[in-house]
Amino acid sequence: MPNQEKMEKAIYQFLEALGENPDREGLKDTPKRVAKMYIEMFSGLNQDPKEQFTAVFSENHEEVVIVKDIPFYSMCEHHLVPFYGKAHIAYLPNDGRVTGLSKLARAVEVASKRPQLQERLTAQVAQALEDALAPKGIFVMIEAEHMCMTMRGIKKPGSKTITTVARGLYKDDRYERQEILSLIQKG
Repeated sequence: MPNQEKMEKAIYQFLEALGENPDREGLKDTPKRVAKMYIEMFSGLNQDPKEQFTAVFSENHEEVVIVKDIPFYSMCEHHLVPFYGKAHIAYLPNDGRVTGLSKLARAVEVASKRPQLQERLTAQVAQALEDALAPKGIFVMIEAEHMCMTMRGIKKPGSKTITTVARGLYKDDRYERQEILSLIQKG
């Protein structure tokens, strides 16, 4: 469980270390606001993405299910600055086992609310889906802009990083994987 008081003290000291006066009017409540913000932004730390799959149904559906353009925000664990973008999730049900569509977005939300790497985020979403449904195939693609590349360092705004995880049929069958990519990339 996050310790808000400890976070506030650390942020106060950080402002002092910058040469700022944390007691001036504009910064007086900043340690409290920043601590609350980080508690919210890292709220996925004590949650498991696979626990979001609370609704699993048996349906007569054996074709692909795709939810795309799921917006997310996360924090680069190397610099503690945001990266954000869209997640695309496809799965091929096994024996008609499907989940509520919002559960896919919830899994992304939980996995992204922690200090994170995009590669790990992609894998965690895929693993949660695999654990919950054991589908015949899984394909997760995440496209994101990293503020650590935009605001600092190389300073290349607009550059995107794409990561994918393919499992089952979508890993083993190049044609099936290409079909999923085509469906995700359609406007």
